[in-house]
Amino acid sequence: MPSATVTVEEIHPSLWRASQLARGRGRVVDTGYPALSAELPGGGWPVGALIDLLVPQAGVGELRLLRPALSAAGARPVAFVQSPHTPDGLGLNYIGLSVENVLRVDTQKTADALWSAEQILRAGSCGALIFWSQYVKASSLRRLHLAAQSSETLFIMVRPLAAAEESSPALLRLALRPSSDGLTVDIVKRRGPSRAEPLSIPLQPTPILLSRHARLSRRSLAEVAARGIPTEVVA
Repeated sequence: MPSATVTVEEIHPSLWRASQLARGRGRVVDTGYPALSAELPGGGWPVGALIDLLVPQAGVGELRLLRPALSAAGARPVAFVQSPHTPDGLGLNYIGLSVENVLRVDTQKTADALWSAEQILRAGSCGALIFWSQYVKASSLRRLHLAAQSSETLFIMVRPLAAAEESSPALLRLALRPSSDGLTVDIVKRRGPSRAEPLSIPLQPTPILLSRHARLSRRSLAEVAARGIPTEVVA
């Protein structure tokens, strides 16, 4: 008598075939961009897990990309750890945040920033945590990812494009490059098949979110991004 065919989902809901997107293991937050959501397991940003956004330079549009998700945080605070510049009130209001609802943590030492991020995740009091960092050891990433798993916090690390060449425990890794109308998004890592073609995500212009005295030209950032994307990455 032939044995019945058993699908991988019936064995365990966390299993998936390499040719398909994994089913979401937990809650996700809608990205607000249908083309991007359709390429992510569960259809959105995973909550309670590390997400890597890899950028040529901070401020290329990562906060505008996260605008719908941050707006969904509601009354819960949003934490900015080691933000490269002072958050601009007008820009924050554009993405649905008030200055009073943003918890900003700046430290002199990377170890203190890592400790602060871990405590925020373990406390679970923030709807989202965005951590800008130039370099983080793999052991520290694993520790933060573990802390995130015990929370219901949307946890984003904004790191340099060069970090795409390094391994990471992140469930999702996206490389962002500025374009004329928004961002070009390359999926570096996801729980599912690889995607060779980048996504084009249009973003509305906005006041400066992370303000400084001058705005960098989008053309110069695009040139940096074109040189910064590695041709081969390690997931």
